[in-house]
Amino acid sequence: MSTPYLFADAPRRVYWEITRACDLACLHCRAEAAPDADPRQLDTKAGLKLLRQLAEATPKPHLIFTGGDPLKRADLFELIAAARDLGLAVSVSPSATPLLTEEAIDRLLVAGVDAISLSLDGASAEKHDAIRGVPGCYDRTLEVGRRARDVGLAFQVNTLVSAETLAELPQIDTLVRAIGASRWSLFFLVNVGRGTVLTPISAQQTEELLGWLAERAKVPGLVVTTTEAPHFRRVALAHRERDAAVTAPRPHGHGAGMRDGNGVMFIGHDGEVSPSGFLPLSAGNVKTENPIRVYRESPLFVSLRDVDAFHGRCGRCEFRQVCGGSRARAFVASGDPLGEDPLCVYEPRGAASAKPLPEAAPPAT
Repeated sequence: MSTPYLFADAPRRVYWEITRACDLACLHCRAEAAPDADPRQLDTKAGLKLLRQLAEATPKPHLIFTGGDPLKRADLFELIAAARDLGLAVSVSPSATPLLTEEAIDRLLVAGVDAISLSLDGASAEKHDAIRGVPGCYDRTLEVGRRARDVGLAFQVNTLVSAETLAELPQIDTLVRAIGASRWSLFFLVNVGRGTVLTPISAQQTEELLGWLAERAKVPGLVVTTTEAPHFRRVALAHRERDAAVTAPRPHGHGAGMRDGNGVMFIGHDGEVSPSGFLPLSAGNVKTENPIRVYRESPLFVSLRDVDAFHGRCGRCEFRQVCGGSRARAFVASGDPLGEDPLCVYEPRGAASAKPLPEAAPPAT
């Protein structure tokens, strides 16, 4: 295995679900969040211990406080301060509720948060609020984005990719750029949690969409990324080689090879350690085990880093090191976290019916 794409010593990104409490009712919520905190969530003492353990890793991971809604925890800013004192880079993923005020944005900036993430799943209040389950969420998201831009707090916009949102993506792209986001991350639906009520797009639609995203990523001013669709790296590389555009995405650069269990670790509100929030397999619990040791040594994480042991097309694919497919989707589809990702149409070289690179076009419904 080529070492540039293997993250065996420590995760590069740790997503800590500090609570499942949230005042939204999103149709696709992985956490199936509720307004009140689960009594099993890690308390402040356990959280501070976890932060010290994460900070012992080399290199130190980038920590993302997620949920639920992190602002529902009274000790959020205490945890941020402790993480920053330990030398951890910190991002926060708040929900667009009345808790996310201008004052909250200012506090996050002063606390030393690197960035926040916001969600836009529609280009209008009607479309977005229908997904989020609360009227007014769309307008608040735009207000918060503009406030973050004005005070100099970097923010990423997350967008769900499903049959329900596909037609909205070109307009969302325009909107994300207009409000000053630094990154746009498209979350390709994995049917877990409440997301089972939504419909994934097809593999062919995915390929066409990724081609369109590769073209949009060449437009300066916005970094375009995907979550649970690592085959964007294959498509971006093909586009880069085709036209040699210097502004094209760099699939061999930042993030190449990173995926569930390889560079990414998720810690649940109750301390359970998983390869990602979309791959609900526990490898241990931080209440009794060191999370870095779990990441390095647990059979689940070790197996997810061995791309040569993947099954189906993912195991034969010449892009398996930089991509590797969505391990979460493979598990949901087949019960096998090492299986092939059904959202990819690519046939590895030498296999029958190899698919040509699609022409870039706006995503179709």
